[in-house]
Amino acid sequence: MKKRVALLLIFFLSINLFSQEKEIPKTQLSDFLSKSYYSVNFGGIFYPFSNDNLKPGFATETFSKNAFSGRIIFLGYKIQPNLALQFGVIRPASWFKYNNVNNIGYERSVWINAWSLSLKKSFPLNDKLSLYAEAGPANVSRRGFPINDEIIYPDTRFVSLLYGFGLNYKLSEKWRLGLNSTFIPKSEKENQPSISQVSVGFEYHLQKKSDEEAFQLAEKPEYYFPDHILQVSYGTSKIGYGVNKFLSMNTKVGNFESFGIPIFWLGELKTTHSFSVTYQKLAYRSKKIFSLDWGVSATAFQTQQSHKNIYAFSIFPVLRFYLLRRKNFDMYTNYSLIGPTYITKSDIDGINTGPNITYQDTMGLGFFLGKERKYNFELRIMHYSNGNFFAKNAGVAIPIQFTFGKTF
Repeated sequence: MKKRVALLLIFFLSINLFSQEKEIPKTQLSDFLSKSYYSVNFGGIFYPFSNDNLKPGFATETFSKNAFSGRIIFLGYKIQPNLALQFGVIRPASWFKYNNVNNIGYERSVWINAWSLSLKKSFPLNDKLSLYAEAGPANVSRRGFPINDEIIYPDTRFVSLLYGFGLNYKLSEKWRLGLNSTFIPKSEKENQPSISQVSVGFEYHLQKKSDEEAFQLAEKPEYYFPDHILQVSYGTSKIGYGVNKFLSMNTKVGNFESFGIPIFWLGELKTTHSFSVTYQKLAYRSKKIFSLDWGVSATAFQTQQSHKNIYAFSIFPVLRFYLLRRKNFDMYTNYSLIGPTYITKSDIDGINTGPNITYQDTMGLGFFLGKERKYNFELRIMHYSNGNFFAKNAGVAIPIQFTFGKTF
């Protein structure tokens, strides 16, 4: 029954996304997008883990802590000019570690993530500066650890209160700087210490063009943006996971095991073969550089151990940035995050990856080819995981897919 409900949900969401009438040109933001913003913040995170959190009889004298952390608001929506709804996540750059518990000679990590949905109320102090307060529920997930199959600190997931306050400074209609403090209280029941974060960052608020400018861009386009793209993709592990590892900072160079750029994810489970069919529809475009698409996809893949087919059905947003415009081709990179996905197996190769409802992430480099840009070629990597929304989140890594597409 749960599987049918999930498939129906994905189906109706996709119908809603792709059946909307063209009431405004693609060069103009919709009313929803024009009230939206995102926020990126970095700072220190503090949680007083100690030996008191461990099972009696287990302890260590040293801990490894990295206070550097981030908070990303993936979507903020302005209900009113000074009242917004925010969806985002808080997590450390690296996990808290118990070193050499009971002199076993190994470190043990505790993974903590907090996804939140909060209301943010702003109180203007002058034309530029405002004070804000926020509060809402937070989904806190913790992955603990065993020693020799004995659970020393258990996994858990629970809902708590997130609250905070801070300052915003308005640079322009689009840009705001923020100084933020965020708190999640201690949970005695879940044996979880409090979480506190202090961060600085920015908000970017989307802005509508004038109707006149939007229609002029739509009627006299200088650059190509496809309205529809249909793609088929194939990937194999014989190519290896070099790109996935480098973009998730998991490349090993000599004795250094964390070389790369941390802008994507790898995954504990690896695939041997993958095949995808993808459809994308243009939702918004700028004059030259940027477009936002909505997509649906069906992917089949096999894991390295079982070689059984597993299927994933997704809807997702696509951010596309054009890097090069030439006479016979356009070159772009794209990025897609947290696309809701139904995956047909949650226990893969004996590893619990969490529930069947998960997220799809993709990243690619591609070209639109020919004088009329009718054809498409793309190199793409993929990842499936629940973003640590649940304690079980092994993640599935799909290496480079060769993608061929047709635009129309």
